[in-house]
Amino acid sequence: MRVLIIGATGMLGTDLQKEWTQDEIIPASSRDADIRDPAQVRALVAHTKPDWIVLAAAYTDVDGSEGNPELAFAINGQGTENVAQVAREFGARIFYISTDYVFDGKSTRPYEPADPIAPLNVYGASKAAGEKAVQSHASDWCIARTSWLFGAAGPSFPERLLRAAETRPELSVVADQTGSPTFTRDLSHVIRDLVRKDARGIVHITNAGACTWCEFATEILRQAGRSSVRLSPITTEQAARLAKRPAYSVLSPASLLVHRISLRSWQEATTAYLRDFRDCGKLR
Repeated sequence: MRVLIIGATGMLGTDLQKEWTQDEIIPASSRDADIRDPAQVRALVAHTKPDWIVLAAAYTDVDGSEGNPELAFAINGQGTENVAQVAREFGARIFYISTDYVFDGKSTRPYEPADPIAPLNVYGASKAAGEKAVQSHASDWCIARTSWLFGAAGPSFPERLLRAAETRPELSVVADQTGSPTFTRDLSHVIRDLVRKDARGIVHITNAGACTWCEFATEILRQAGRSSVRLSPITTEQAARLAKRPAYSVLSPASLLVHRISLRSWQEATTAYLRDFRDCGKLR
């Protein structure tokens, strides 16, 4: 099986390349094709002739999207539509990576794939546009919603936290947003397995369990031996971020369990992340 990974140099794309063996993996970055240009996408797919296209390329700056919505929609919306249309043209299946931020956070239970979407911010709206494009223009598709990604291959919340902890004795962390941290290496395994299973439809993929950002930070510091750093819980309002965030964006694992796949807890994933982080020489 030939699998084209678009966005192969990002945090998730890097882990996808490392974890995906026994298939022919074709990595592609924006240097190979800018997904905003349908001609470049068509040339890439015509040359590589993939069975599956995993679309991991995205504009992921949540706050930056508020200040530059045109760029967010050009990449996450129109860019995704371009890939979906070309995939159909060449008979390739598409696996699209989406986000928990398509939901408004008003649920009192974990979100299921069929729950209504109502994004609160530009980033979430642009990814929702990408989902619609895949469903409207691709013939065979699978959409994976995930959340709170972290991995050693790129900058993420744990690394920013640990860097700040090196110089500051006290850190303020939001304590009124609840979600599920997801380790990109674990996510890569599941994407690989779902593609091999020829999965269809929308699937929710996160590590097991849920927490607030402050609880996540507490566990990271504890496991990293930095428990002496004090954490000050703050509200979303106090954080004064440009983009609104859902207060609750936990994704139900039921759609993944249908495929007989489950993930380890976010706490266990944090342990694995810190091991990778040390192996990369990033944890001092």
